[in-house]
Amino acid sequence: MNKIVLITGASSGFGALTARALADSGNTVYAGMRESTGRNAPQAQAAVDYSKEHGVDLRAIEMDVNSEESVDAAVKQLIDEHGRIDVLIHNAGHMVTGPAEAFTPQQLAQLFDINVLSTQRVNRAALPHLRTAGRGLVVWVSSSSVKGGTPPYLAPYFAAKAAMDSLAVGYAGELARWGVETSIVVPGSFTSGTNHFAHSGRPADGAVEAEYETKYAGLMEQVSQKLAALAPGGAEASLVSGEIARIVALPEGKRPYRVHIDPANDGSEEVSKVADRIRREFLTRIDLGDLLTVHPAGT
Repeated sequence: MNKIVLITGASSGFGALTARALADSGNTVYAGMRESTGRNAPQAQAAVDYSKEHGVDLRAIEMDVNSEESVDAAVKQLIDEHGRIDVLIHNAGHMVTGPAEAFTPQQLAQLFDINVLSTQRVNRAALPHLRTAGRGLVVWVSSSSVKGGTPPYLAPYFAAKAAMDSLAVGYAGELARWGVETSIVVPGSFTSGTNHFAHSGRPADGAVEAEYETKYAGLMEQVSQKLAALAPGGAEASLVSGEIARIVALPEGKRPYRVHIDPANDGSEEVSKVADRIRREFLTRIDLGDLLTVHPAGT
């Protein structure tokens, strides 16, 4: 069955690759991106061109996840055109690198706005349609940093992804009785194929950053090089988009709760197995075991 898919942050990286992979699978995909007629106009045109060249249904849609008005307008357009949303994918995000102390509180607030609060804007606009339908899938693109190895100089980003992952876990239980599934996809570090590191933000307090450089000179370069060395050959970002496409194609009620795609094997999967087992056991102990299984309407 053709699914109507909305994915955020689809101008590049995991988002663009996932949008194409899902369109290739026969779905109608709305690739959300901000400034689709401005800075990201080439990316929006690339989606249109891909759709024509490959005979698929991939559509760029203006969607600034930091703007409630923009999010509401995008969801309304999709509903006006198709009457439903089958799959919602939270992919939009932004990385920053540098010593945590050198970032201002305002910078951290902006980072959490992009990585965490944006998902709430999108959920409030889109979830009523999934709940009314009594079925659907919400995919959250998390990060192995939430529970795996965490090198320095990435703390603000790691904290934001951890907050988003916690929100995803909470939503999973609250959507289960509505027949809406949750899949949390956990990529590890991919040093190529995405723009995370290349477009990462820097601290505003240059003086504090310089002080840290006296003790941690070249640390970020060292981390990047080591992460690249840990990844086996063939560890391309398309592994993530391919896994998301596989999950979307699975029968309703059969999608995995959490999957890892972690070439560097930073330990996140091992820790997550324990955390997710404890969640299952605890929900069962308090007589909420039904929240662990989703039964879409009509099944």
